[in-house]
Amino acid sequence: MHDNQPRTSTPDTLPEVITRYLKAHRAHDTATAMTAFTGEATVIDDGNTYEGTEAIEGWLDRSATEFTYTIHLTDAQQTDATRYIATHRLEGNFPGGTIDLRYQFTLGDGLIERLVIEP
Repeated sequence: MHDNQPRTSTPDTLPEVITRYLKAHRAHDTATAMTAFTGEATVIDDGNTYEGTEAIEGWLDRSATEFTYTIHLTDAQQTDATRYIATHRLEGNFPGGTIDLRYQFTLGDGLIERLVIEP
């Protein structure tokens, strides 16, 4: 299928590396989450850019302790051969209390090389 239209995926059809990251992130398991990223990966979250293993590890540790929240996958799409979008609803003790965030993954060599998180 080469029509370039986004294809809706169910959470169980996301690539293993993405589900591994998402499960580890939910469990605040930084070590396992880090196994999903390339060594030169970039994460952009809340207007901040984290490049490389050390910066991403620090971001994961901070995001695990900053607020208490639940996270539920509400939608998953594959936009092309290496890009996926997983939409999550977060509810917790952060400003606003509820937000839908789009986790935009770009894969390379079977790992996450770029992750952009935005509303």
